[in-house]
Amino acid sequence: MTHASASPRVAVVGGGVAGLTAAHRLRKRLGPGASITVIDQGRAVGGKLRAVRVGGVRYDLGAEAYLARRPEVTDLLDELDADVDLVHPSGAAPTVRAGGRTVRLPRRTLQGLPESPQAVRDVLSPAAVEVVASEADQPPVRLAGQDVSLGRLVRDRLGDEVVDRLVDPLLGGVYAGRADDLSLRATMPGLASRLDEEPSTLLAAVSQLMSPPATAEKPRPPVFATLREGLATLPELLLESAAAEVRLGLPVRSVERAANGWRLEIGPAPRPESLSADLVVLAVPAPAAARLLADVAPRAAAAYREVELASSVVVGLALPPDTALPDSSGVLVAAGERHADGTPFTAKAFTYSSRKWPHLAGGGDTPVLVRGSVGRFGETSALRRGDEEITRGVLADLAELLGTPVRPLDGAVVRWGGALPQYGVDHLERVARITSGLDSVVGLAAAGAALGGVGVPACVASGNAAAEKVLGDLDQLRGGRSAGARM
Repeated sequence: MTHASASPRVAVVGGGVAGLTAAHRLRKRLGPGASITVIDQGRAVGGKLRAVRVGGVRYDLGAEAYLARRPEVTDLLDELDADVDLVHPSGAAPTVRAGGRTVRLPRRTLQGLPESPQAVRDVLSPAAVEVVASEADQPPVRLAGQDVSLGRLVRDRLGDEVVDRLVDPLLGGVYAGRADDLSLRATMPGLASRLDEEPSTLLAAVSQLMSPPATAEKPRPPVFATLREGLATLPELLLESAAAEVRLGLPVRSVERAANGWRLEIGPAPRPESLSADLVVLAVPAPAAARLLADVAPRAAAAYREVELASSVVVGLALPPDTALPDSSGVLVAAGERHADGTPFTAKAFTYSSRKWPHLAGGGDTPVLVRGSVGRFGETSALRRGDEEITRGVLADLAELLGTPVRPLDGAVVRWGGALPQYGVDHLERVARITSGLDSVVGLAAAGAALGGVGVPACVASGNAAAEKVLGDLDQLRGGRSAGARM
C-alpha cells in the first residue's frame, strides 16, 4: 500500500498555459505546504504565449488574443486579482486575399460558411455563387452521428471556392490546417449538433446558428480580448500564483510507477536525475504525451499517437511611424494566391496590429506593428527557409498588399515547431479514448491543446480539469490505494 505524503509532491510537465493553470489550481487547493515543480524542456515558460520586443514595443508573437465569449480567461484573471487592463479590437474589419483580389471578409458567415448566397457575392466568382444558391435543391445533410471532413462536406454542398477562399483561410489561422483534413465535429461542434437535431441544408443550419445582426440599440459584444500589457503576461501571473519550482531546459525522459507514487526521469541521457511525485500532470504536445504514457496508459498513448501536428512561423515587424496601413485589422491569404508577377505568397495571413488594437496604435515616433504568419499543415518548404529568407518573403508579400515597398525598422521571427494539433476526422473519439485511458490511472492527468480546444480559454479549462482529476485521486492515495490503478 502507498500513501501520499502529508504535503503532496506535484510534478507538472509542460509550462504552457494548460500546465501553469493546473499548477495554479493545485496551489490554491493544496496550500503552501505542497511541493509543486514545473518542468519544461524550453528556455522559458509560457508555451504558445510569447512576447518579444520589436521596435522597442512588447509584442505578442504567439497567441495574441482570446475568445472573450468564453469565461475561463476572464474568470481566471479575476481570481488572480491581476492588475491588468483588458482591451478589445478596434472594430476594423478583416479582409481576405482570394482570386487575386483583397476584399472584406463577409460578415454573415460562420467560419467562412455563408447563411445565404448574397453573403459571399464579393469574394466568390459568379459561377461559385450560383453553386451556393443551388444547395437549396439538395437533400438535407444527414450525419447519423458520424464525423466527417469539414472541407469535403462543404465542397460537396457549396462548392470548392467556399472552401478555398473562405473556410481554409479562416481555419488555417486557427489550426494551421486544411479544411479537407479537419473534423466537422471538433472544429464546428455547434453546426454538427444542429445537423444532428434537424437535418437540413448547410445554408439553413448556418442561418439558424447566426446571431441577429447588430444594431445601434443592441451592439454585438466584442468577440476577442487581450491584455494591454500583452497576452504573454498571463503565464507570468500564473507562475507567480503557483509559487512553483521551475526546471527549464530539461526533457522528461520517462514517467513510471514507483513505490512512493511516481518517478520521473528528467534531464540529458548521460546524466539523468529522478524526481518523485504523488501527482503528475502532463501538459505536453501529443507525441511527447504518447511516449511518456506508453507503459502506464497504453490506450491513451495510442490515441495520442494519432494526433498530427502542424508548425508555423510568426514574423513581427516594426515599420516606420508614417507607414500607411489599409483600414483593416488584417488579411487572410488563400492558398495558391500569387503576386502580380506570379510569385507565390509566403504568408498565410497578416495582422495589422496597429489597426486592430487601439493600445498598439501609438502615434508620434511609435512604430507601426504588423505580424505575418507562415505555415500550413503539410507544406514544409516555406518553414525550412532561414529566418532572413522567410522575412524577405513576408516583406515582399506585404509590399504586394500595400502597393509600396516596405522597409522595417526592426523585426523578429518566432518559430512554433509542432505547436498546433490537427483536429482530424474522429478527433473527439480520440480525446474520449485519452480521457478514459487515464481515468483509471490514479495520480496522473493530461492537459493541453490536443484535448479540448486550441484557444487560450480551452487550455485554461483543460488545466483546471487536469488539476481536479488528480485532486480527486489524492483522496484515494491518502486512503492507501496504490498509485497507477484504481481498485
